[in-house]
Amino acid sequence: MRVMVVDDTAFMRIMMRTILEELGYEVIAEAKNGKEAVDEYTKRRPDIVTMDITMPEMDGVEALREIRRLDPKAKVIMCSAMGQRDMVLDAISCGARDFVVKPFQKDRIQEAVSKMAN
Repeated sequence: MRVMVVDDTAFMRIMMRTILEELGYEVIAEAKNGKEAVDEYTKRRPDIVTMDITMPEMDGVEALREIRRLDPKAKVIMCSAMGQRDMVLDAISCGARDFVVKPFQKDRIQEAVSKMAN
């Protein structure tokens, strides 16, 4: 499974990449905002995207909408901090397949990504 990691914080991208690689997934791209995420998705077509919600330029929900418009079968897992319940619900209504809460827990990421693989 080829994964793209999207988060505006380098530390969070590194943390997610490390967990995914430890779980045996290949991280083929990273993006630091929604606009980059849409561009990278178009170029690389990853199997799964992990997408932060709150980012500059274009937030994760807007990027999710654009990616799903380009590829209705896109598999996107939203990543949120505590207290973003409304944004998470909005993301799910826009086609997100799952969400994980920060700080990331390896077993929760494994559960979310393995659901996408099936």
